[in-house]
Amino acid sequence: MPPDNASTARPDDPEGWATIRRFLPYLWPADNRALRRRIVGAMLFVLLAKATTLALPFAYKGAVDAMTTPANEAMMAALAFVIAYAAGRLAAVVFDNLRNITFERVGQDATRQLAEDTFVRLHQLSLRFHLSRRTGEVTKTIDRGTKSIDIMLYFLLFNIAPTAIELIAVGVIFYLNFGWELVAATALTVAAYITVTRKITEWRNELRRRMNELDGTALARSVDSLLNYETVKYFGAEHREHARYAESARSFAEAAVKSENSLGLLNITQAVIMNLLMGGAMGFTVWQWSRGVLTTGDLVLVNTYLIQLFRPLDMLGMVYRTVRQGLIDMAEMFRLIDTQSEVQDLPGAPALVVRHPVVTFDDVHFGYEEDREILHGLSFEVPAGSHVAIVGPSGAGKSTIGRLLFRFYDPQAGRILIDGQDIAQVTQASLRAQIGIVPQDSVLFNDTIGYNIAYGRDGASREQVINASRDAAILPFIEKLPDGLDTEVGERGLKLSGGEKQRVAIARTLVKDPPILLLDEATSALDSRTEQAILATLRRVSQHRTTLAIAHRLSTIADADRILVLDQGRLAESGTHAELLGARGLYAEMWARQQAEGGD
Repeated sequence: MPPDNASTARPDDPEGWATIRRFLPYLWPADNRALRRRIVGAMLFVLLAKATTLALPFAYKGAVDAMTTPANEAMMAALAFVIAYAAGRLAAVVFDNLRNITFERVGQDATRQLAEDTFVRLHQLSLRFHLSRRTGEVTKTIDRGTKSIDIMLYFLLFNIAPTAIELIAVGVIFYLNFGWELVAATALTVAAYITVTRKITEWRNELRRRMNELDGTALARSVDSLLNYETVKYFGAEHREHARYAESARSFAEAAVKSENSLGLLNITQAVIMNLLMGGAMGFTVWQWSRGVLTTGDLVLVNTYLIQLFRPLDMLGMVYRTVRQGLIDMAEMFRLIDTQSEVQDLPGAPALVVRHPVVTFDDVHFGYEEDREILHGLSFEVPAGSHVAIVGPSGAGKSTIGRLLFRFYDPQAGRILIDGQDIAQVTQASLRAQIGIVPQDSVLFNDTIGYNIAYGRDGASREQVINASRDAAILPFIEKLPDGLDTEVGERGLKLSGGEKQRVAIARTLVKDPPILLLDEATSALDSRTEQAILATLRRVSQHRTTLAIAHRLSTIADADRILVLDQGRLAESGTHAELLGARGLYAEMWARQQAEGGD
């Protein structure tokens, strides 16, 4: 059986070009011309802003040179250059903001689409994946991945690309005005700057990766602890939970300190390299001025260009870190999307069509692990419209039968049939549409009672919800509430009692109206009085349906048409309650033990 986990193998460049190529379809959607036009428009504004910025130093130089001329007529020329400089700065700001306005919808749409794809994929993954992964870590991966998209797009398109254009343009301008020496010095300095930044940032990425892992661990522990709030209180384990969380938080803090200290080292190194170039270039300009080759304005020209060039270069370390971290976060999210589901529909699989809801297990072998088989060639049949119960000691494989029936897992051997159709050959959606379940622990959404009942069928009407509530015997309770169906149930339904949650779960299944009903120890967590009331409701709603009841307390299924007794994954006994008691086998022994313990 293949593991249903995200692959831990990393390709040669998991956060580099491979991730960028993977993301390009979201940035350049093939089916949306309007967004593609927006991208072109945004890039046009980028070029206009950069052209304006590159022209500004010449206006500045012209104003300074004019002011060094004593003639009165030079005043008007200097004033014109100053006005042109101010107008150019204003135009550059306008172009930058028009670029942002034009591109905003593109970035948001790409973020939304990728987040939706990830969310859909998570729901397609099999139960094994969700049981093996911590919810906090998965949600943190999605949160970091989606948040990084917008920032990464901004830096890639509006910082790195324009900076490359500016570097080329400044190189050409320096060559034409000052010769190859200044061009060579600038090129060598930029190359050294980029190399040092990349090396130190790669080191910092490892620190950041470790910090993210510790952050995810701390979040997972806090979420797990809060979800189990009642258990923590039951055992007075607040100090233990605090110690576990504090350990994770301290480890994260230590990693964060190392990461921030490494940032200081990077900033100092960058500043040394950049200011060496600034001092050398301006000293070269002063020397050329002393020889009469350059003017005073040329010093301003060099200074202004280098300042403009340093501004994005000064951010290069931060940009590089952000882009690399964004690629890391996106790569993690893509690994979630690429996780292969253990249970998949066959190509062209038909929908399950149920006319006679007969459930058949045919020589089923299954184990959660390859070397530990749970079911050993299990075979039985649940006739259409009958009520069959499955009982047995703990670990006999009772709950596994329900998971296999819903096809959360596929058996290693054998077949499971519904109305003669192998459930592995039909679509999962059509299979699950035919089965309703009332589980032992009915977990509800943190929404209203009406929402939770209507969840059984997409588009369920209020009338259907009310009728299902009536049939589940919960309508009188709902009518007494001030907000009725609009009453909030709290996280996981904690504002309702166990019996009320079970009735909501029954009503939800009635709204679904399936031909096959699975009762997975639906009353084992209830008191005897509530249990009897729920059992009466279950008997009523299971009429005219094929019902498979998995039970621990034998008294709850004594009236079943047939009882299957499992023992260590094998069918040990089969018959009615009376027949099994008369056989004096495992069932009779379990019955006697529960009677003696007051289990009835």
